[in-house]
Amino acid sequence: MKGMVELMTPREVPLGGPRAMTVRRTLPQRERSLIGAWCFLDHYGPDEVSQTGGMEVAPHPHTGLQTVSWLFTGEIEHRDSAGNVAMVRPGEVNLMTSGRGISHSEVSTPDTSVLHGAQLWVALPDADRHTDPGFQHHAPAEISGAGWRARVFLGSVLGDTSPVSTFTPLLGAELVLDPGASLVVPVDETFEHGVLVDLGSVTVDEVDASSADLAYLAPGAEQIRLVAGAEGARLLLLGGPPFGEPIVMWWNFVGRTHDEVAGFRADWHAQITDAAGEIVGDSRLVAAGRFGVVPEQPLKPIPAPVLPNVRLKERR
Repeated sequence: MKGMVELMTPREVPLGGPRAMTVRRTLPQRERSLIGAWCFLDHYGPDEVSQTGGMEVAPHPHTGLQTVSWLFTGEIEHRDSAGNVAMVRPGEVNLMTSGRGISHSEVSTPDTSVLHGAQLWVALPDADRHTDPGFQHHAPAEISGAGWRARVFLGSVLGDTSPVSTFTPLLGAELVLDPGASLVVPVDETFEHGVLVDLGSVTVDEVDASSADLAYLAPGAEQIRLVAGAEGARLLLLGGPPFGEPIVMWWNFVGRTHDEVAGFRADWHAQITDAAGEIVGDSRLVAAGRFGVVPEQPLKPIPAPVLPNVRLKERR
């Protein structure tokens, strides 16, 4: 840490089933669970699909959160139980609201040879976490200045504003800096911020960060100074006011208590199994339930892991 900047490094985790692709998970960590309402950050690629098998995440459930999908390279098909079918493409944001419950699948397309992107979650505040499921898509226009380019997909920064609605104030933007370029970004001093380095290296308020690092900045700053390394840099700038609510996050659920999350798990298990307790292979046979059915998706739903033997802890 230097000044108000804390540098976090990711851990590698498998995503999906037996042919799981590996992702770099930066949030949550033991030391820090949230940046604003951002509660989860997976960064992956660039991966050669011919070697990794790409992304094949079968139907799985969510509660109490919004998913934010952002790609640098490749294409992913999104399907959800609210009836939304959409492509995730580079430079275009897909935001899915789970609310009280939704299920969805994410599968890279046959034409994708390289997959590279980020998957992020936003915790919903208590007043809104039981809202109806929903989906938004936005393709932000590129803005630019001397030595930099940006796309603002959530919130406002650098004179541009995204029309995508969220339940708490949020900031999300992709920034690309030319080699050696510097940029001073005016920011909301009530926000805490995260700078995820995708490619290259960058100095964040005099703290050096390289690919896959996440630089955290506490509230109080009115600007963030970025200086790219010799190879330039591409990064995601995230932010929001401190969330102010404890959450319980486990597997794909965000709740408020251990018992509530255990109830979500039980609801999913009941929905995807038959009378013999076997996972139903044909999604048309899955009872609607809390999480609905992902249409025209033959992949078997993903069963929830077993809950730990201890009570789930709050994250703050």
